[in-house]
Amino acid sequence: MGRRARGRRLQQQQQRPPRAEDGAEGGGKRQEAGWEGGYPEIVKENKLFEHYYQELKIVPEGEWDQFMEALREPLPATLRITGYKSHAKEILHCLKNKYFKELEDLEVDGQKVEVPQPLSWYPEELAWHTNLSRKILRKSPQLEKFHQFLVSETESGNISRQEAVSMIPPLLLNAHPHHKILDMCAAPGSKTTQLIEMLHADMSVPFPEGFVIANDVDNKRCYLLVHQAKRLSSPCIMVVNHDASSIPRLKIDVDGRKEILFYDRILCDVPCSGDGTMRKNIDVWKKWTTLNSLQLHGLQLRIATRGAEQLVEGGRMVYSTCSLNPIEDEAVIASLLEKSEGALELADVSSELPGLKWMPGIAHWKVMTKDGQWFSEWEEVPHSRHTQIRPTMFPPKDPEKLQAMHLERCLRILPHHQNTGGFFVAVLVKKSSMPWNKRPPKIQGEPVEPREPVRSSPAHPAEGAAVDPAAPESKAASGMDDTDATERSESAENSSSRKDGVCGPPPSKKMKLFGFKEDPFVFIPEDDPLFPPIQKFYALDPSFPKMNLLTRTTEGKKRQLYMVSKELRNVLVNNSERMKVINTGIKVWCRNNSGEEFDCAFRLAQEGIYTLYPFINSRIITVSIEDVKILLTQENPFFRKLSSETYSQAKDLAKGSIVLKYEPDPAKPDTLQCPIVLCGWRGKASIRTFVPKNERLHYLRMMGLEGLAEKKKEGTVVAQESADSSGLPEDEVSAEHGAEQATSAGASEDASADTSEDASADTSEDASADASSGPSGPAPREAALPR
Repeated sequence: MGRRARGRRLQQQQQRPPRAEDGAEGGGKRQEAGWEGGYPEIVKENKLFEHYYQELKIVPEGEWDQFMEALREPLPATLRITGYKSHAKEILHCLKNKYFKELEDLEVDGQKVEVPQPLSWYPEELAWHTNLSRKILRKSPQLEKFHQFLVSETESGNISRQEAVSMIPPLLLNAHPHHKILDMCAAPGSKTTQLIEMLHADMSVPFPEGFVIANDVDNKRCYLLVHQAKRLSSPCIMVVNHDASSIPRLKIDVDGRKEILFYDRILCDVPCSGDGTMRKNIDVWKKWTTLNSLQLHGLQLRIATRGAEQLVEGGRMVYSTCSLNPIEDEAVIASLLEKSEGALELADVSSELPGLKWMPGIAHWKVMTKDGQWFSEWEEVPHSRHTQIRPTMFPPKDPEKLQAMHLERCLRILPHHQNTGGFFVAVLVKKSSMPWNKRPPKIQGEPVEPREPVRSSPAHPAEGAAVDPAAPESKAASGMDDTDATERSESAENSSSRKDGVCGPPPSKKMKLFGFKEDPFVFIPEDDPLFPPIQKFYALDPSFPKMNLLTRTTEGKKRQLYMVSKELRNVLVNNSERMKVINTGIKVWCRNNSGEEFDCAFRLAQEGIYTLYPFINSRIITVSIEDVKILLTQENPFFRKLSSETYSQAKDLAKGSIVLKYEPDPAKPDTLQCPIVLCGWRGKASIRTFVPKNERLHYLRMMGLEGLAEKKKEGTVVAQESADSSGLPEDEVSAEHGAEQATSAGASEDASADTSEDASADTSEDASADASSGPSGPAPREAALPR
């Protein structure tokens, strides 16, 4: 910088009036201005925001001051107990009878802590809120134990720390286990986990007929999404990476014919300006302007339109934003309804969540520019503003058409009504095809040849073979159907050198491969010699769907075996050139080096044990509650430490991987009342469990041993049993621990390593590191496994 420029800047600084956050002396007294952690306190004022929403009258008369007061208060912490796990009731019991009771009569920074209360509108008391902000929870020593419980149970997938209003869209989606669900803008994934729970409402069914395809445009956020979804260990979730406004139309095999995949339920939680999140994202106070909404409106409408196109007739789509602005809310819905010409209608969901307070959608609104200029209709907008303001931002002019839309059926949640964030939800039902898709797509007439057995040899798709994923979208948008695109895709697949069963990423020339390059998904062929020893060793039921097993490598030894549902397999093998899959499948087996010595080269993985267990008929040991305590608190307990019943079952088993099953005793209500299935290893004279650290801590807490769990976590208790000299070779030990360190089915090894910081910060959820570490920390590399 030159001398003159420096002089000008100095002069400007001297002339500039002090800002509110700089304090009375122009920033000289930082502490007096409310500095915390080195950052100035943001003043929660925005005159343009107040002027805008007062003019639009979205807040009932006489409630404005309460509305603004609520926005300035920190957002209270909320949590949701996952209904997917069979032991949700045990967690609820533990919360109510222990942790919540400890909060009674507690004061933090002079503020009395209110005991958490269930959200009145969430079913079965599975969601709770408190008056504690997230900041107080993190910082207060008195709440450290409760905070540690929340963190640990969140990592285990038993609790989701989710904003209250964020729980509403999945509930209104009303998903069932047989539904095919698309989550268009899924990251970071809290709503996606709710949808997965709904698929697994019946825990006795390991493979529901439905599935969730969770999409996000941001590659790095996709790994955060994977991290969230992996907590629930479902074979029915697939994470993909696409622009939601042009997400490709997929195909599936139906009785030997290729058909377009239409979804029964679509969640369309679009990117938004986020002014409903001011209570937790206080930057919005400073940055809020109507320009954000004007810029996002077009994208939101395109995403909602694309969702409506892919919805099956009779299906339900939920459109939601965390914005209060009608330009992002009612304007998008009105425009979508108008161009659907009766194909879509707003559902009346006023009675579906009793206890939830909401305001009906509005039918009249105006558009304001960032400098405060108002327009009531499109004709008033000068030509110079036409790129910034579009006709779809205004309400329909025809009163009859406007009335027929029933915009009052939209739900707007205001912060001061139930101490939440601001939110908007609309539920749409599809009555018929969209007008530009009235002509049904021409499905291929000839039945598809039965698929060859899945091969795991390398496959290299022809560079020109893939279809440009934007092609179907551009046709649909211009009033044409998908016929030509489908036919082009069919011929491309036929001419491709891709082998069946190898579902790799699409060729880079046809789709932008930004982010990490994923490994292919390779289904295990029926005649693969790898499977019969596994089937024999574990006495797998004949109904076991071995066609759904896959690996992530086309060459070399298969180190991990993953599993997907039959329906997701159908999607994978028919669309590998159309979509970029980031993650799918749960890990069910891991290879042991020298494992052939134990009749089977693969041991069970805890991540997939609840899916796999119904098919296993051998190597199952039923254990008592006392055995579970010993197995979870000691590294390699000898047989003599376990009950005689357990010993009698284990003594005749060959060395190798085992299943440890605990069945609750209804006659003893004070003991743990949920079934537990653990993976273990039967050594020469001892048994070891292979369970992720947080899952161990969870079970110990449920058994009332949280004190021991905390000691184990701090590493102050070491209960590792010494083992016989005759153990597994050292490379076997490395393999045992290294197997769990491998990446999950959804992320290739380099991607997993590179995204650990971006994707999950302090709660990395690979079954990897956890599964090789017991409560006492990882076993030393040189220590032998159970004998």
